[in-house]
Amino acid sequence: MAAAVAAVGEAAAAAAAAAAKKRGASRSWILFDASGDERVLDADKYAIMHRVDINARDLRILDPLLSYPSTILGRERAIVLNLEHIKAIVTSEEVLLRDPSDENVIPVVEELRRRLAPSGVSHLDGKDNLSGQHDGEGAEDDESPFEFRALEVTLEAICSFLDARTTELETDAYPALDELTSKISSRNLDRVRKLKSGMTRLTARVQKVRDELEQLLDDDDDMADLYLSRKLAGASSPISGSGGPNWFPASPTIGSKISRASRASAATMHGNENDVEELEMLLEAYFMQIDGTLNKLTTLREYIDDTEDYINIQLDNHRNQLIQLELFLSSGTVCLSLYSLVAGIFGMNIPYTWNDDHGYVFKWVVLVSGLFCAFIFVCIVAYARHKGLVGS
Repeated sequence: MAAAVAAVGEAAAAAAAAAAKKRGASRSWILFDASGDERVLDADKYAIMHRVDINARDLRILDPLLSYPSTILGRERAIVLNLEHIKAIVTSEEVLLRDPSDENVIPVVEELRRRLAPSGVSHLDGKDNLSGQHDGEGAEDDESPFEFRALEVTLEAICSFLDARTTELETDAYPALDELTSKISSRNLDRVRKLKSGMTRLTARVQKVRDELEQLLDDDDDMADLYLSRKLAGASSPISGSGGPNWFPASPTIGSKISRASRASAATMHGNENDVEELEMLLEAYFMQIDGTLNKLTTLREYIDDTEDYINIQLDNHRNQLIQLELFLSSGTVCLSLYSLVAGIFGMNIPYTWNDDHGYVFKWVVLVSGLFCAFIFVCIVAYARHKGLVGS
């Protein structure tokens, strides 16, 4: 009975934990609309899919528990952004950002709040301030569609984030490499190894973002898919104002969205549906920035490679010095062996007739043998120097 009660208690606790996790996951989205309002959505993934009209596969890309590379996808009514920690869905009048409480996402939330709110204020107050400076700024902002302003914020955030990580890596790497060249030790080698591993991972991340922007720039059709306001205006233009498409049931500003989209896509309504110059200039600016970050990492990699070559040269030089020392020691050993041979011959316990009354010969044998061995050693060293086997 006690075991059954314990099992029921554990099941209830697991269910409560799962429910809490589900509630936490459902509240992990923050929404910014074109009027500058923001709110946390209490919706599961199916509600998000229905709201922005994307499929489960696209939403799965934004799952923080899954590892997907950086991606920018243009869909019929939304742009799916998976840029490192920035996981967002952009529509023609709303931005849904995942995990707003993450420390790396908080600056993006603040920037969206700052960059999108003025546009909404100027849009609401434009009729009352036609001659004001603020209205002029709002008109200038309205020249770009809402989705492009949101896209610019995310691209600026990810480029700045990766550039900051690159700067931190450079700050740590260059002194460590200089210290390694001055003193080769296990501690310095391990430190440089960790920095090189971090540089390799960061280079892969920067390269993926750069490749994604380059792929968009190379394909005009992909860039045209990101013109959400233009597609919306084109779809709503043949329909009267009372019969507009209601594909965004949760949106409170459909009328303002269609009006703003119509203004942003005036060129499209005149027949230029393939004009992607505005988005191309936007992407090119951040492509150049991320390419500059990649160039910094490439320069750092080359510096690391040069340092490795320098260290290898130093190690080769030390190895050559050890070989030279071994040559000298081997030559000296050969000469001493000859000297020991003479001593061994004269030290044999064999009676010789000339060994009697010739004690004065001992010093001459020792002297001549020593000079002969020294002469042999000098000849070996001179021959090695002549052949370039040892340094001068």
